Amino acid sequence: MPDSGADARLTAWVRGRVQGVGFRWWTRSRALELGLTGWARNTDDGRVEVVAEGPREACVKLLELLRGCDTPGRVDGVVERWSEPRGSLGGLWKGSSFR
Repeated sequence: MPDSGADARLTAWVRGRVQGVGFRWWTRSRALELGLTGWARNTDDGRVEVVAEGPREACVKLLELLRGCDTPGRVDGVVERWSEPRGSLGGLWKGSSFR
């Protein structure tokens, strides 16, 4: 298992009633509170894609929040992918970006 203090990149696809309910802005606020950089955008199939980089522990916490019951709308499921941080999110602000 990677070092929990090391930086990581989380990509999460959230499905449910997550568009048009303030979900991206809620995600942005939680990510900023956790000190993460990244963005959230609506996808054509009704999901929200979230990309976040920063300490792995903070990314794990964001993922837990995305799966929690306090989100706007309704989350039916979250698919995640972990990868090495690219450090390039500062120039990729789309939709509801955070940094």
